[in-house]
Amino acid sequence: MESFSFALVGRSGCGKGTQAELLKKHFGNLFYVSTGDLLRALSKTDTSAGKGVKKVLLDGGLIPDFLITGLWMRELCANLTDEQGFLFDGAPRRIAEAETIDAFIEFTDRKGKFFPILIDISRQEAFDRLTKRRICKDCSRLVPWVGDFKKINKCDKCGGELFNRQDDNPGAIENRLNYYENDVVKVLDYYKKDNRLITVNGEQPIEDVFNDILKAIGA
Repeated sequence: MESFSFALVGRSGCGKGTQAELLKKHFGNLFYVSTGDLLRALSKTDTSAGKGVKKVLLDGGLIPDFLITGLWMRELCANLTDEQGFLFDGAPRRIAEAETIDAFIEFTDRKGKFFPILIDISRQEAFDRLTKRRICKDCSRLVPWVGDFKKINKCDKCGGELFNRQDDNPGAIENRLNYYENDVVKVLDYYKKDNRLITVNGEQPIEDVFNDILKAIGA
């Protein structure tokens, strides 16, 4: 199978993590990089950077470019092999990040095999999903507020207790959604300039979103 690479972008709550899991299962050779997971892991450390990240996450504020790119470029450079594609979940969110990814693609000779994908949902849909989604206390699975997932009261993977994530408070959510409008949209324009951006309707059932992605990349 070809080593396609992907960057999933969109408003918070659009289903990037869910689609990332489906892409990993389908292709089998993707190296997964979740900016959110990396930042949350760092926020749990007793370091100066960890404490700073924790505060920014709770406030829904802005993580510095150097920190984000440093985290995921370290992951890629230390682990990615020629046989693998890479999969970004939640990046790039700024033009400087998009340019860094393009430079990495050029350096590793992956041009023509990289697909930036916008999972498009409305701001209101994003707010509704984020205020209602839950996370498992035992296995940390994030349970989206879509489709049949709305009906479950326990984790569908391990049966653990579900609760709302601490950074999914209304103030922080509004900050994240404002950030998307002010900054991430510029990244979409960056990819639109050379017709690289693939847009799919994220308000469909999960399976339909995934099928649209596969159709768009010709897989």
